[in-house]
Amino acid sequence: VQLQASGGGSVQAGDSLKLSCTSSRRTSSNNAMGWFRQAPGKEREFVAEINWSGSRATYEDSVRGRFTISRHYAGSTVHLDMNSLKPEDTAVYYCASFRRAWGSRNQDEVNYWGQGTQVTVSS
Repeated sequence: VQLQASGGGSVQAGDSLKLSCTSSRRTSSNNAMGWFRQAPGKEREFVAEINWSGSRATYEDSVRGRFTISRHYAGSTVHLDMNSLKPEDTAVYYCASFRRAWGSRNQDEVNYWGQGTQVTVSS
């Protein structure tokens, strides 16, 4: 399985970006998907997770209310709508497929990673 991420870029604080991640095959109802990010000099951290049907989502505290994760096309495409971006959101963003159906929020539970897409937010 390959995950192809796209949509990163350089924006100003307060702007919006939409990230997309497409799986090379249809995912199963056993796999949640999500996004992580890694800022320079920091460890990779959880951002958001969504279950197969898109009915449940969870977010890291600093992005809740600004970011929205969604899932489409039989679960094979995941989007991350990022609004009110801040300089501290600057990072490489990775999409991920989880081994479990829900509730992972942990990179140890990831079975496939996308290649990463850079998001840079200037003040």
